[in-house]
Amino acid sequence: MKLKFITLLTLLLTAVFSYAQDMQEGFTYLETGKYAKAETFFQNILKDHPDNKTARLCYGRAIGLNGKPEQANTLFTNLLADYPNDFEVKLNYGESLLWNSNFTKAKTYFKGLIDEDPKSFPALLSYANTLSNLKEYEAALTYVNKALDVLPGNPNALTSKKYMYLGYAYQKQQAQQYDEAESLLKQNLTLFDNDKDTLLNLANLYLIANKLDEAKATYDILAKNPENKITALNGLALVSHLNGKEKDALQLSQQAYDSLEDTTDATLKQQTTERHAQALIWNKKYKTANTLIAKLIETKPNDNWVLALRATLNIYKSDFKKSVKDYDQILVNDSTSFDGNLGNANALKALGKYEAAYTSAENTLKFYDNQKDATNFIKNLNTTFTPFYEGKASYTFDNGDNEAFAINNNLEFPLSIKFKILGSYNYRSTSNAVTNNEATSHDFSAGLSYQLLPNVTFKGTAGLTSAKATTNDYTQLLTDVSFNIKPFKLQDLTIGYKRELQSFNAELLDREIVQNNFYANYSLNTNFNLGWFTQYFYTSQSDSNARNLLFTSLYYNILPKPSLKAGLNYQYITFKNQVPAIYFSPETFNAVEVFANLIKDENIAKPKEWYYELTAATGLQYIEDDEQQSTYRIQAKLGYKFSERCMANLFGTRSNIASATAAGFTFNEIGLRFKWLLFEKPVFRD
Repeated sequence: MKLKFITLLTLLLTAVFSYAQDMQEGFTYLETGKYAKAETFFQNILKDHPDNKTARLCYGRAIGLNGKPEQANTLFTNLLADYPNDFEVKLNYGESLLWNSNFTKAKTYFKGLIDEDPKSFPALLSYANTLSNLKEYEAALTYVNKALDVLPGNPNALTSKKYMYLGYAYQKQQAQQYDEAESLLKQNLTLFDNDKDTLLNLANLYLIANKLDEAKATYDILAKNPENKITALNGLALVSHLNGKEKDALQLSQQAYDSLEDTTDATLKQQTTERHAQALIWNKKYKTANTLIAKLIETKPNDNWVLALRATLNIYKSDFKKSVKDYDQILVNDSTSFDGNLGNANALKALGKYEAAYTSAENTLKFYDNQKDATNFIKNLNTTFTPFYEGKASYTFDNGDNEAFAINNNLEFPLSIKFKILGSYNYRSTSNAVTNNEATSHDFSAGLSYQLLPNVTFKGTAGLTSAKATTNDYTQLLTDVSFNIKPFKLQDLTIGYKRELQSFNAELLDREIVQNNFYANYSLNTNFNLGWFTQYFYTSQSDSNARNLLFTSLYYNILPKPSLKAGLNYQYITFKNQVPAIYFSPETFNAVEVFANLIKDENIAKPKEWYYELTAATGLQYIEDDEQQSTYRIQAKLGYKFSERCMANLFGTRSNIASATAAGFTFNEIGLRFKWLLFEKPVFRD
């Protein structure tokens, strides 16, 4: 009897062992990630053994990991009904909730399993991963550490921990808590020395926080590993660009681009080609960039990254309409595209389509919450339409003993994207100690600005000037009406009419000379750094005199940041009548000068930064048939941006060019300017 029992037990164990051996092939498929083969294998097993728990478990895992999470959840739900107390079945059911992204339910479920078995490594790790998916990173790190206490050094748990740190840091970065994000990434590096993903995230954080030296240092660490050399070069090229070192950026990107033959990584090839095309664009090598992009278009005509490159090239060339066309196609391909949405916003803004630009930027934030570039774009666009006050006080004097003190006040109040209310009040007091002439004037004006078309804006003001001079008190009408037109890309034209008074000194104010100015300003920029500006005035005066004034400037942009340009100016003036005893009115006046201009614009300056401008010029002037005279001109400005809403600057001018004053004297001016945005954003936007 005992022998029969032993024989029966042996047969049973042999059968179980043989059955397990039969399923080993399927287990191997699961372990090696061959889920389709595992699915087929265990499906066949279940045809013969439909109630086998192990086969059902493995089949459920195979289909869940092979892209059929809902079917897997159904299978494990049924399996759980059959084996309600089986902990392994419970674990697999919980995992099926994760496959279906049902994280809220999974959180409660796995917490229950941990209460049931506090030392279960799978339950602890799955719960930690669930919390991570819910972006509850602090709690996720607590439970992944508990899992590692159970199985120290487990590679799956370590990998989860790494990505929890990355996710937590990104969450802090999105909240613009850059110091906290940096601390988390550095903690990750203590656990995973020189980890590529962590270093890339840290470098990107430094770029966003504008810590360019730290970003460069991080990419240098990444470059120490030969496998990461190309990736590091791409990052270093971007750092150089952000530092304004475009030639260095191109050199680095060229080095990376030339190394592509050493890699088979398709993603890395795309990133490197993209950076190289960008570096060519930054360096205004538009022809070379266009050739590279055209080759990419031939093989990838609808790839978003290629379309974005072509759109970027056209933005730099001011072909904004072409850029919008490409960005629109990107959004057809992927409505969530960052490049498509924010790129479109920039192009639409340049075209004067401000409402559409706002919409595109806000769409970006729908998909990329609190994204810094998009929020900055909206903030800068808001500044354009935020009501502001600008005040200026100045003191002028010349070697003709004329002195003047002036206060100018201007208010601009946008009521919509297209419509602005304008107002100004100006006061001027002038005197001459030699002639004992004194005069004061008060100017009041109001008006509006209206965008008729995206490329056409009307501006009109009207008001009164009240003057009190030595022998004459009077009131006169003032007006300024103009149209600003952008006829073609890189071109700007303003035409207008302005009625004003000769008010440079007390004697001129006393004479009540009204000027009717018909004027035109035209500027042309190019894609090869050359620019041209021309201004023409025809002035009809109430004293029966008339003036023609032509000013033209040809210049070359030497540096972009800070802006440095140099060029040649020419000025021509002629008056119908010559009345030199009253004001400078030669029959012919010619002046030629060379100049250089260095500027850091106040719109580029960040809060708590200085901005400045310096212009120096020298040349020759010819007054009628007189001998030529040398001329000079110095203008300077130094300002400080206290906040996004408040700035102030000192300014000064000295010039001996005869046309600089109505009397033809050497002219000096010093003053203070103040600008304040009245609100944090436009009044017409929520």
